[in-house]
Amino acid sequence: MKFRKSAAAAAVVLTVALSATACGGKEGPAGDKPGGDTDKKALPTYKVAKDVDVDSPVIKKAQKRGKLIIGAKSDQPYLGFQDPSSKEYEGFDIEVAKMVAADLGFDPEKDIQFKTIDSSVRETAISKGQVDLMVGTYTMNDERKKQVSFAGPYYMAGQDLLVRKDEKSIKGPDSIKGKKVCSVTGSTPLQNLKDNKSKYGATPVEFGKYTDCVKQLLDGQVDAMTTDDAILKGYAAERPTKLKVVGETFSEEPYGIGLKKDDKALQEAVLDAVEAHQKDGSYKKAYDATLGRSGSTFEEPPALERG
Repeated sequence: MKFRKSAAAAAVVLTVALSATACGGKEGPAGDKPGGDTDKKALPTYKVAKDVDVDSPVIKKAQKRGKLIIGAKSDQPYLGFQDPSSKEYEGFDIEVAKMVAADLGFDPEKDIQFKTIDSSVRETAISKGQVDLMVGTYTMNDERKKQVSFAGPYYMAGQDLLVRKDEKSIKGPDSIKGKKVCSVTGSTPLQNLKDNKSKYGATPVEFGKYTDCVKQLLDGQVDAMTTDDAILKGYAAERPTKLKVVGETFSEEPYGIGLKKDDKALQEAVLDAVEAHQKDGSYKKAYDATLGRSGSTFEEPPALERG
């Protein structure tokens, strides 16, 4: 499943119509509140499993404390966002976390403790037991698999570019030579820029949070921001008169749920939970109520990796 610039928008929020950018992209609606406009009434409910027995030290510890600690993002509209007033987390990744928690026997409304984890310390947080699971636009790749295990992929994103609305010269990765391009420390898109400097010719600028990059872009301190299209679409939908996504994706970013290295029992339990909710329709319902409202069409999720 992936955002495609050429696809028609799947959802229209209230009376706000989606408009195409000059470069063929789609912009979603601007929510009235920061972080997007989740349709809470349309969100699915998740039945909490009883008498769950998973032979995992992580789960047994969580059961003893009565809380499942899940690492998340708090600054990604429609994906993982923490409301500044209510402090509640919302978005598609948050719903994925809730459906998995329910199948593991934890009430999504009472037994989850969400914890904001920056991209640069995700592996550390998992390996040190600071979080039980990490659900936050977490790309599965070989380097990370040396330190943590993954359950997924539950979503396929791709690297893209966010620019100011009046930007004319940047139309895709082939036109960022000599440009300042912002991304987040520890992210795969930032590493892609660094590893392929001769190809792209951009000057990477890095910060700890995506919101810092957005501010730099709006203030004219950088020329573009790059990360996964799922994240960029949210920011463009939030500020449709100021920002736009350009070009086509130029990488594949399979999102997985991070967990402690070699915890096979937990990995299989999480995979079973994701698969069950994809089959019963609650996965798509959660998507439509969150990420779908940014102007993205739903696509069937990628095949889960087992074994």
